[in-house]
Amino acid sequence: MEAPTTKAFGPARIVALALISLTALGLVWLHFGTGNDSVSVPSGAHAGQLKLHSCDYGGYRADCGTLVVQENRHNAHSRLIALPVTRIHARSATSGVPVFRLEGGPGITNTKFTGASRFADKREVVLVGYRGVDSSTKLDCPEVTSARAGARDFLTEKSFRADAAAFKACASRLQDAGVDLAGYTLPERVDDLEAARRALGYERIDLLSESAGTRTAMIYAWRYPKSVHRSVMIGVNPPGAFLWDAKTTGEQIDRYAALCAKDASCRSRTQDLAASLHSAFQHIPGRWWFLPIKKGNVKAASFFGLMNATTDGAGPLAGPLTIDTLLSSTQGDGSGAWLLSLMAQLIFPRAQVWGDVAAVGRSDAAYATRFFATHADRGSVIGSPGTDLIWAGGRLLDSWPASPDENQYTRVQDSNVETLLIGGSLDFATPPQKASRELLPHLPNGHQVVLDNLGHTDDFWAYEPAASTRLISTFLDRGRVDTSLYTKHAIDFTPTVGSRGVAKILFGVMFGVAALTVLSLLWMPLRLRRRGAYGRKAGATLRSLYAVLLGLGGWFAGVLIALTALPTVPLTDELLAAFSVGLAIGLGLYFAWTNSDWSARSKLTGAAAATGGALIGAWLGFNVTSAGFGMFAPLLAIVGAAVGGNLLLVALDIAWDRQARDRFADTSVKETLEARLLPE
Repeated sequence: MEAPTTKAFGPARIVALALISLTALGLVWLHFGTGNDSVSVPSGAHAGQLKLHSCDYGGYRADCGTLVVQENRHNAHSRLIALPVTRIHARSATSGVPVFRLEGGPGITNTKFTGASRFADKREVVLVGYRGVDSSTKLDCPEVTSARAGARDFLTEKSFRADAAAFKACASRLQDAGVDLAGYTLPERVDDLEAARRALGYERIDLLSESAGTRTAMIYAWRYPKSVHRSVMIGVNPPGAFLWDAKTTGEQIDRYAALCAKDASCRSRTQDLAASLHSAFQHIPGRWWFLPIKKGNVKAASFFGLMNATTDGAGPLAGPLTIDTLLSSTQGDGSGAWLLSLMAQLIFPRAQVWGDVAAVGRSDAAYATRFFATHADRGSVIGSPGTDLIWAGGRLLDSWPASPDENQYTRVQDSNVETLLIGGSLDFATPPQKASRELLPHLPNGHQVVLDNLGHTDDFWAYEPAASTRLISTFLDRGRVDTSLYTKHAIDFTPTVGSRGVAKILFGVMFGVAALTVLSLLWMPLRLRRRGAYGRKAGATLRSLYAVLLGLGGWFAGVLIALTALPTVPLTDELLAAFSVGLAIGLGLYFAWTNSDWSARSKLTGAAAATGGALIGAWLGFNVTSAGFGMFAPLLAIVGAAVGGNLLLVALDIAWDRQARDRFADTSVKETLEARLLPE
């Protein structure tokens, strides 16, 4: 009797191929169907041209389109660039003065506004993309991202030199590509907004700005005072405030120290918070267990962590949580410091469009020259780690070309525009006292609101939304300041789950899943020796759901190795992700597929197909989008590895079955198995 044969395309393989195909199509869709929100200059376009079409924005009826402007208005022969424009229509039939939203940053898009629904019921909300960030020409600097992602420590002279060289290389590359960097200035950005106002047919507009965007709003009011109806600035950034001096930072720490002295839980940990923070910055631990801590990264993350005072606004980097982390590090618990170091390493290199940061930062070039010459970055409690990071220790000044516009608005000018300045008393990024001293005296129709115990703009939008909405809407509608819905925010110095808890949970998950992966890859071949092969259901589970767990564990193992032994390898490095994910999934797929009784040649061919397919799939998955999806790229690498390894194994099975290939080393084993399958 003839031995039974296996169908090349049985039901199980058809289902497997269908699932693999659907997943692969999903990755293809991510590659071609997402992340491509760039704009281009239409053929035959001219400066000032605006083309709009109907669209949807967060459930609101809107118009989306492209505004064409000159790259450099100082050059009559300048090329044209395009900016995305979104006009969100008011739901009310009789709308008020339209509001132009100006995001902070710099280096952050102005095309997204999650708070648009707060104002779009009664007025049109307009988003004009920033040149250099959202425009057809973007000042992307992968050189800077790469330098910072591979830094041993952000705040060392070696890193500053590497950052400066990266900025210089980026500027040269952009100029060689025909980009006129002299056109990427705040006055040019203001002229873009004015061009949009005219093209949309508005007589006057309201401005709603925050953080770095408030500088643009100031220049707009100085440059086109008749175009602005009213202006609301949240987290005010007057000239010179693209740098954080140690003295003003010290004033903010003193405010926290005063609150700490009145809080029993905080007072029980330190009698002088300012002195304790100074000590913490001077004695950041070098390791937590076997994991190195990058001290400069901790300092930079701590500074940015102190910017916001609420967990709703800042999450795990809220000011009280950062203070808890620093106090704990002085008491021998470095877990929170390790988390800050890790988060900085993951987030900072890709947080902003660095070419725009450099171009906009040069608006304060004169201040920066004096700042670093007088060592305003030194002294106080924590110094100026944020300034050192952004300005590469001062070397950015000589690494990015100067612009004719950069000295135009270096001083505050008088403005009769009705203006509301809003700030949080604990804001480290834009301390409200600077707005009080430097800007408010120049605003005869100006008002200021300082919100107790709140920090930067994230706090403003997250804390009591009804109160902040009323504050802005009432001022824009009637020019009246209404803080009636606000209640005072109470600082909680005893977080239930602080950075230390998050660090321990994160490390526990990473180490646990990595250990499980290693143990699984050791146990699976041992199990094969005893029982020969996995059953159909077990094999399918191992090759699908469990493969994802193996990939995650492989990446965690790779990250832990990189953190410990490879300090200059970025944690989201494509080779690190592809190798650690691909190898773990490839081995897991092979063990789930193979039979211990097969010939050595069959096993070797299967192992090569599984690991090779998984490695290639992991690399392709990681690069499925041009931006790599940032920190989500390793997850896409896991999906790609599972698809690639399974696809080659299924293809190998089909090819061998169609050729009626004998996979067994011992024919007696094959005959025994066939006999079991034959009917009696």
